[in-house]
Amino acid sequence: MKALIIEDEAVAAQALQSLVKEVITEVEILAVLQSIDESAEWFKSHAMPDLVFMDIHLADGSSFAIFEEVKIACPIIFTTAYDEYALKAFEVNSIDYLLKPICKSDLERAIGKYKSFSARPDENSDIIVRLLASVKQNTHSYKSYFLVAEKDKLIPLNTADIACVYINTGMVKAITRGGKIFYLDQTLDELMQHLNPEKFFRANRQYIISREAVKDMSTWFGSKLSVNLKVSTPDRILVSKAKVSEFKTWMAS
Repeated sequence: MKALIIEDEAVAAQALQSLVKEVITEVEILAVLQSIDESAEWFKSHAMPDLVFMDIHLADGSSFAIFEEVKIACPIIFTTAYDEYALKAFEVNSIDYLLKPICKSDLERAIGKYKSFSARPDENSDIIVRLLASVKQNTHSYKSYFLVAEKDKLIPLNTADIACVYINTGMVKAITRGGKIFYLDQTLDELMQHLNPEKFFRANRQYIISREAVKDMSTWFGSKLSVNLKVSTPDRILVSKAKVSEFKTWMAS
């Protein structure tokens, strides 16, 4: 079997490669691709693989944009961090998914489904079309992990562990719920595109805060709100008068 992996997080890609080789002993990993453009170019210049493992959210956007560039005529197993309610589209359309972090039993299940599905190759294009329509209606793609540096290594930082993100002296830093600090490469504007707005709020130009990290809040001068987190922050976090109503609605939703 010849397989292709589309995954922009190096740690996740390496783990998936190892797991795939363990479950499918005869597999040949043709390539590991990291972006929409790179993937589209690969499909234009190579023969179709037997199977594709595709992360839904890549650094340069949703991997569904690849289908707008090329026709993929082989089965696809998606990898995702979506909550269960958002995965019904995959189940309905008979294309399997792997929920991160991926475990061996889930991969074995997906491969079993692939073997059954691959016996009906003519159905693949129609299923992809139905999948795209369902996903666009029912899901949004948000980052579940960011790669961050820790000493001489890169480690995955789970967004669920982030208490807040802030900018200081031009550097963007994340404080975890355990109080650890990591540096991020993205701007706050870019990060807000990758973070679930139900869980993270742009309090001001300097801070993005997690709902789970909010300890309490109090009124402040000029009808602002002062927000206290469960972790220490280098600055007082103030929500402007113009955003107080929006913030209260977000907290209560």
